[in-house]
Amino acid sequence: MGTPEPVGAPGITRSAGPLRVAVAGGSGFVGGAIAVELDRRGETVVVLSHRPERAIPGLPAGIAIRGADIASPATLAEALAGIDALVISLAFPNSPMENPRRGHTFEAVDAAGTERLVAAASAAGVRRLVYVSGAGAAPDAARSWFRAKWRAETAVRGSGIEFTIVRPTWIYGPRDGALNRFLGFARVLPFVPLTGDGKQLLAPVFVEDVARLAADSLRDGAARDEIFEIGGPETLTMRQIIRVALRVAGLRRPLLPAPAGLLRLVAWPLQFLPRPPLTPDAIDFINQAAAVDTAPLLAKMPRRLTPLAEGLATYLGPRPASVPPAR
Repeated sequence: MGTPEPVGAPGITRSAGPLRVAVAGGSGFVGGAIAVELDRRGETVVVLSHRPERAIPGLPAGIAIRGADIASPATLAEALAGIDALVISLAFPNSPMENPRRGHTFEAVDAAGTERLVAAASAAGVRRLVYVSGAGAAPDAARSWFRAKWRAETAVRGSGIEFTIVRPTWIYGPRDGALNRFLGFARVLPFVPLTGDGKQLLAPVFVEDVARLAADSLRDGAARDEIFEIGGPETLTMRQIIRVALRVAGLRRPLLPAPAGLLRLVAWPLQFLPRPPLTPDAIDFINQAAAVDTAPLLAKMPRRLTPLAEGLATYLGPRPASVPPAR
């Protein structure tokens, strides 16, 4: 009988028993999908949550919840006791609408929160890290959210722990707060408002594809110390994406663009509300292009990426075969 092929962190092998995996941000849209996928594969999953009672609904019964606050290193050390691997997929409430008074900013959560988690993981003896970053992360990025993601990536890369960094483009799925928002408008308005001309190019990626990649990265040696961009197989304009979503949902609505500059002006006073519905920076966040290069990922970890209509049809409407292509 041969020696098991070593993959992932030292001591993590294909033939090893279940991994004890903590998912920071596991009660959120992306982190929750990752936690569910890991549980489906038989891993022992622990979701770290600032408010454990709010994390329980929607998660499988086999997933444990541990209280942890990214602003409190002591709670992180306790929550990571006995953990083999840590997946970090943080998001603050009402993202991307920042609220500095409540500490809901990319710098406070994505950057500083990840740094504290990585330090706690190192102290706790965690052997593997997967960090869900974002396409466009760079030290000199024009936007603060990309600089915050880069700062988090820097902590992960410098941790001394084996890692995988996943940089997704625009993620959609049953619980997303972006594409579903446009569909929500379509259900109550005679049109769908756009925050700009809708011509920015995106490669929307199904949340389950991101979850599968994160789960694969814990055990696949090809993912060790790698940074992968991931997007869907189609690069479309925002207009095309919304039209596909409307068709899958069985809705007919015209798209109504609005000048981004005017919307930023309208949103300026809203940022001072306790829970702002829109902010000037959020307008820029929504309107940014998000195309990626998936060739390195597919070369090292071959996989099928879900076409947009097919992913949408799993939770919105008819089978993708009945959905006309985007025009």
